[in-house]
Amino acid sequence: MKEIFISKNTLPEAYHAALLSLKSDGDMVECPDYDQKQLECSMTVQIMKPLEEPRISRLIIGGPHELQQYEMEMIDGILDFMVGAADNVWEYTYHLRYAYQIPFIINELKRNPLSRRAIMNFRDFDIDSANNDPACCQSIQYFIRDSKLHCKVLFRSNDLAEAFFYNAFAIIRLQEKIANELDIEVGTYTHRSNSMHCYEKDFELLNGYVNGIENRKMENLTYNYTEMYKDMMQEEIPSILEMVKAQKEKYNV
Repeated sequence: MKEIFISKNTLPEAYHAALLSLKSDGDMVECPDYDQKQLECSMTVQIMKPLEEPRISRLIIGGPHELQQYEMEMIDGILDFMVGAADNVWEYTYHLRYAYQIPFIINELKRNPLSRRAIMNFRDFDIDSANNDPACCQSIQYFIRDSKLHCKVLFRSNDLAEAFFYNAFAIIRLQEKIANELDIEVGTYTHRSNSMHCYEKDFELLNGYVNGIENRKMENLTYNYTEMYKDMMQEEIPSILEMVKAQKEKYNV
């Protein structure tokens, strides 16, 4: 199985390089579970300066609303109630899988800043082995080296065209939060997917992204997060909370 390694300074740079590499070097394989083909490889994406601008790629599905909602799902658990509602609308949320482990991460890194034990596990064998949509993220490990918090993430499977950017952005935001708790700087972010892929249904989308990367300047493919996009995302919070309220009323929770 082909291995690809990407290392760039910023999240958009790394994401765009990953798209180009999957398109040019990924292997075409069958995906029987979804009755289609996929481009696939094993890929490690390293981001040297995850907080450096620009932090937002324009080559994503959705916009400020969707990214803000995903961040709130991941960081705040705004849809955790969906697990258990109406015979389990969802089987899991990432937030439910990791949130209770955060105190251990903080305490372990305070106990021993050079620890190799600060790891959160996401896989629940009993649920995921019987679920048609098992958790993709398997673990997150944190290291303090050179007085910075480094984050290393393992996915069993990751949809590069549709999901990777959302996953990475939100997990970097979590990395920021933990670094702030520890009063240290954010270090590198390393995102490993044993199956980084693009489904056949999204080949046209991938081709469009690749065409944009090859023919447009970087400044026309990105937004600065702190200078503009953060405000645009936060403007979406009221409507997201209204959606949450409506879902709670629907499922009587």
